[in-house]
Amino acid sequence: MTTLCITGGSGFVGRWLIRDLCREGYAVRALARSNAAAEVVQRAGAEVVRAELTDQRALIEVLRGCGAVVHAAASTALWDESGAAYTTNVTGTETLIAAARAAGVPRFVHISTEAVLLDSRGSPLIHVDEHTPYPQRPTGVYPETKGLAERCVRTADGPGFTTIVLRPRLIWGPGDTSVLALIIAAVQSGRWIWIGDGRHLTSTTHVANVAEGVRCALERGRGGQVYFLSDGAPTEFRQFIIDLLATQGVDPGTRTIGRGTAWMLARVMEGLWRTFRLQGAPPLYRTIVQLMGAEVTVNDQLARRELGYVGAMSREHGLRELAEQAVATGTAFTNLG
Repeated sequence: MTTLCITGGSGFVGRWLIRDLCREGYAVRALARSNAAAEVVQRAGAEVVRAELTDQRALIEVLRGCGAVVHAAASTALWDESGAAYTTNVTGTETLIAAARAAGVPRFVHISTEAVLLDSRGSPLIHVDEHTPYPQRPTGVYPETKGLAERCVRTADGPGFTTIVLRPRLIWGPGDTSVLALIIAAVQSGRWIWIGDGRHLTSTTHVANVAEGVRCALERGRGGQVYFLSDGAPTEFRQFIIDLLATQGVDPGTRTIGRGTAWMLARVMEGLWRTFRLQGAPPLYRTIVQLMGAEVTVNDQLARRELGYVGAMSREHGLRELAEQAVATGTAFTNLG
């Protein structure tokens, strides 16, 4: 039985990976930084191991005997002036790579994001693929730090140490405490507004399809390669969000702001927050405008050809399951999964 180590196991994607990989017959270890995180990964089926992402010596001991590392831990904050995102996303990834090599782990799968391609000009991402170059100036701390981490992973590939990067777009599904949680919070607080009317196209990736992509990468991923993942054909962003929120009985309303206006306001707000060192995140910033207010579509054909990735969970089936689960359990979206 192959032993894997997963980082970020207590998160939305990490919990799914633990359950999925355990069902596939892997023995899974999962890093946990707190007692609460340890309880979550243990319930999901993993062996709990304690180590910080920046503690190379401890990580080496944790990783000994593992056949692969799946690196799902990340700071997903889209606004961060503290440096914490760099520490987690870049330093943490560099340290984990060094520890995996020292421990003799032969395979390293990194969960990244299409956001690494966002540029400061606000260009939409239209049918991007693995040949699309990194921007010279990324938009915001999340695209920048995830892009730096991704490049660390790719350049670490070599004899005896195979590294693979997966880029799912807009991960969703039961147990989502990120995208769905943030949108519902924005709707309930009266802050949700469609940018550019929301009728642009988007790719999406159900969390079950992310787990499928990880399994495929563990078995067949080519060293140093990036693979996009998605649910298949793109869909209209507005309709997808309406359908997603409807599974939880939430109506996002019809308030709209022009994309150009939103981009200008975001630039102004970012400047004010940095100049006056205001607390928290501004109400609007450019990363949000690009991810939610413009087309973001990806080409996942390389994963389908090389990895045998199918994307077995359809968007329609995933939405139906979400709605049925909400009705059956009578629980809020934060308790799903």
